[in-house]
Amino acid sequence: MKIAILGCGWLGFELGKELRALNHEVKASVTRNEKFVDLHAAGLVPYTIKLYEKGIQGDIRSFLSKSDCIVVNIPPGLRKNPEADFVSKVRTIVPYLEKSYCPRIIFVSSTSVYKNEPGFPEVNENTETDNSCNIAVQLRNAELLLLNNENFKTEILRFGGLIGDDRHPVNQLSGKRDLSSPKAPVNLVHRRDCIKAIITLIEKPATNNIFNLVHPEHPSRENYYTKIAQDRELEAPQFSHEKSSEGKVVSSDRFQKELNFKFEHSIY
Repeated sequence: MKIAILGCGWLGFELGKELRALNHEVKASVTRNEKFVDLHAAGLVPYTIKLYEKGIQGDIRSFLSKSDCIVVNIPPGLRKNPEADFVSKVRTIVPYLEKSYCPRIIFVSSTSVYKNEPGFPEVNENTETDNSCNIAVQLRNAELLLLNNENFKTEILRFGGLIGDDRHPVNQLSGKRDLSSPKAPVNLVHRRDCIKAIITLIEKPATNNIFNLVHPEHPSRENYYTKIAQDRELEAPQFSHEKSSEGKVVSSDRFQKELNFKFEHSIY
């Protein structure tokens, strides 16, 4: 197959290498030309594509053309820049997706669309998304731009917090004080399982659907990050118990059952 990965960063690059190992042709977009050397070495065809709220820089038409599947893996960047308009960025690519005549889009989203609440309710793909949070609202609206388009089929993959051998939230939390929601369950997933999930979708017939992907282990934030910090010989983060914890338990049952998916990598 011919596959285009729009956003070939920490997740996308490893996905591209796996797809090449399976003999797919892979185009990969990055925002800096200096990454071309690594992409070429991995057998990927590199493009420089930059998305803005009012336009696109780069040869987006050539990048998307003749694709059997396009993986849209654009980091929203809303936590660092809450004023950003992620929906507008996604909207700029829709006309090009339509004109590419690609039958299938896989959009990488996030479980941040679901609301954190006391009592930690279990949420699934049928749960109403959070209408009170800017990040959740923008993610959901970006999903709908693609899901509601009749020119192609779109599958939404809502990933939990991504972890990997070289990336883990504990590195940022180590040594911090007064962190909130100590009893809230974690919702994490290993990069290798994310890659496996995307490839699993690619190898199945296209549908218009939404899937969560979160590892089924959900220890509390305090217990989990304390243990991980100890295992990595880092200073453990300290949590505040003054306010009640808010969170959720994200279920991945649909993806596991409908696609016969099994997680292979623990969050520990």
